[in-house]
Amino acid sequence: MSGKMLLFSGQGSQYVGMGKELYDGSEGAKAVAKTACEVLGRDICKIMFEGPEQELNKTVNSQPAIMLCSLMAYEAAKEKGLGFDGVAGHSLGEYAAMVVSGVVSVSDGFELIKARAEAMQKAAEQNSGAMFAIIGPTPQEIEKACEDTDGYVVPVNYNSPVQTVIAGECEAVQAAAKLIAETSTAKRVKTVPLKVASAFHSKLMQSAADEFLAKAEAISFSAAQKEFYSNVLGEKLTDFSAMPQLLAKHIVSPVKFTSELAAMQQAGYTDYIELGPGKVLTGLVKKTLDGVNAVNIENAETLEKAFAQE
Repeated sequence: MSGKMLLFSGQGSQYVGMGKELYDGSEGAKAVAKTACEVLGRDICKIMFEGPEQELNKTVNSQPAIMLCSLMAYEAAKEKGLGFDGVAGHSLGEYAAMVVSGVVSVSDGFELIKARAEAMQKAAEQNSGAMFAIIGPTPQEIEKACEDTDGYVVPVNYNSPVQTVIAGECEAVQAAAKLIAETSTAKRVKTVPLKVASAFHSKLMQSAADEFLAKAEAISFSAAQKEFYSNVLGEKLTDFSAMPQLLAKHIVSPVKFTSELAAMQQAGYTDYIELGPGKVLTGLVKKTLDGVNAVNIENAETLEKAFAQE
């Protein structure tokens, strides 16, 4: 069996100007953008296309902006005949994946991401935290270093066999990164502080999860029409009966992206298309899986390139 998996970008991939070419060239992209602006109650396209960067980088704007860019990329690709068998997202990318697979409508998808972004922005302002990407060491080494560090620090994104993100209290995260750099057996170790507002996917976001849950319970969810892979489970999701609770848990739980990729390959997926700004997930697929194809679609050039390879 061979299959085509759509992947949707996560936070940190945003940049000023993203999605402009997709918007200009696709009626479907324009329609999604119109819905997004109506639900959000502001012109998110202007922030995406024109900035300033500082405004776009605010959690309350970056999350819906990345989701919109991802859905505009999907609409532009769909107009060219894109077919697919499964969907997955990295962190907030799961919300675009839910829309594309029919779990929620476009408008409800933006209602959810609006509630999530606002709750996480508020929690970030109340709880200072930090995140570091650790490149080189194994996840097991990183887990042990976090356990051996005073204060609260935990692995939160399992991105690839050699890339794990840690998060928690600022001093604890810095101490754990230093300990990993000093004790790891990896040939090369890089510790990179991430430009984020707080410690996402950790218990420092619990107030956001609680606030979000109350709003998510008002949304109507359906079972996915395509195979849907979950960050929380690290595998295919088959039970869609408690989505508000799962999405609230997602805010404070690790992103098990490496496990998801392994499960996708086991299921026979050979082609991966990342929709949205940047190509972080494309890179993670190439570093993690052998014998697969991975491309990204974020503008007119990459759209044409992706379909030239079909």
